[in-house]
Amino acid sequence: MPTYNVPAHPGSSGAGVSRRMSTLRRRDNERELSLRRALHAAGYRFRVTHPVPGIRRRTIDIAFTRRRVAVFLDGCFWHGCPQHGTDPRSNSAWWAEKIASNRARDRDTDRHLIALGWSVVRVWEHEDLAEAVERVRVAAGPPRSVGDEPASAAAVLQEDSPSRHSPSSKSSSASSNRSGASAPKSSASDGGLHDASSGV
Repeated sequence: MPTYNVPAHPGSSGAGVSRRMSTLRRRDNERELSLRRALHAAGYRFRVTHPVPGIRRRTIDIAFTRRRVAVFLDGCFWHGCPQHGTDPRSNSAWWAEKIASNRARDRDTDRHLIALGWSVVRVWEHEDLAEAVERVRVAAGPPRSVGDEPASAAAVLQEDSPSRHSPSSKSSSASSNRSGASAPKSSASDGGLHDASSGV
């Protein structure tokens, strides 16, 4: 059973704690990005960070809105992977409660989506990428080359760049518009967070 180096208590602050949490989240985001790229290469088009219908502050990592298929990539630490287990070194009781709460929220989200007619695919971060793509294919069916998801496909292949939303980029865009050139449009943002209030 792996041991995770996590904050000693929920109120911990400091460079070390922030660095460890950032490492865990970055690893989860990289896995999700790899899955999105693999699905795109297989011919799929989809939405990212799509709101869960009817529940505020919850999102679907990868959503096939027309097919009603929701794909979540669950980090082994944050979502209590039964295969790897979780054993934080410090304040284990608090973290056990936190992870149990995450899992309960996952089950609630699944029930809610299924009741609305969605299929739910949950992929663990340790899963083989090809196997994960195959599970999505079974749930979503074969990719369609035309008329699948309306969102732009290009943006799902890279993480959202903060520079796109910076004042300088807005200024540049405005300048281009004044000169008669049309600014490029972007229509997708990066994903990975299941519940904005939970931090995971």
